[in-house]
Amino acid sequence: MSSAQDPFYIVKEEIQESIDNLQATFRRWEQTQSNTGEHVHLTKEIVASCESIEWQVDELSKTISVAAQDPAFYGLDELELEKRRRWSNTVHNQVNSVRKAVEAGRQNTSSVSSGVSGSRQEFMKLQNDYTSQTGISRHHVANDNDDFISSESDHQQLLIRQQDDELDELTASVQRIGGVGLTIHEELSGQDRILGDLSVEMETTSNRLDFIQKKVATVMKKASAKGQLMMILFLVVLFIILFVLVFLT
Repeated sequence: MSSAQDPFYIVKEEIQESIDNLQATFRRWEQTQSNTGEHVHLTKEIVASCESIEWQVDELSKTISVAAQDPAFYGLDELELEKRRRWSNTVHNQVNSVRKAVEAGRQNTSSVSSGVSGSRQEFMKLQNDYTSQTGISRHHVANDNDDFISSESDHQQLLIRQQDDELDELTASVQRIGGVGLTIHEELSGQDRILGDLSVEMETTSNRLDFIQKKVATVMKKASAKGQLMMILFLVVLFIILFVLVFLT
């Protein structure tokens, strides 16, 4: 595995490409008269490029800080971390130097030439440092990053297995809940049928009582006072019997 496959060096090469483009734009800016529209456009482009490069380097610095908390986990050592910190600081210094030179050029055209020369030298130094560091640490980075990729692969596989186990448990829980819901539905259906049967029986009994009351009223009209009293007693006894049969059996 070459250093070109290392995540840090992949981002580092992208930043270096942005720096090369910034250098080319910086040269055009130097050769353009300050009182032209092209000069203003190049100035804005350089400032935007500086901000973009600074943001990328800041994000890369954050990853270095995270790796520094547990270098062994990422397969790094203090020497490699220090090289990466130095490179990040160097890029910050170069970009800040270019930004200051361009901003100074907005106010005073005469100060641009000295700023351009100094920034150009710093860019050349940055390129030399980048080439030297890449050549020196290539073999070391290859070994370290093999361990890093292997560790990350194991970590990802562990996370996948944990997620699979959690999904299995969730599936079992859903199945249990579904079974409980089905049981509750069946119980409610049974209770509904019982209530329906009871309602029918109550209605039938009510109709029978209404029929008996009508018959009793007819008989009482035809019977004498003594007969009415006997009839009332008979009906009371009959009512008690019906009550026992309907509600107590």
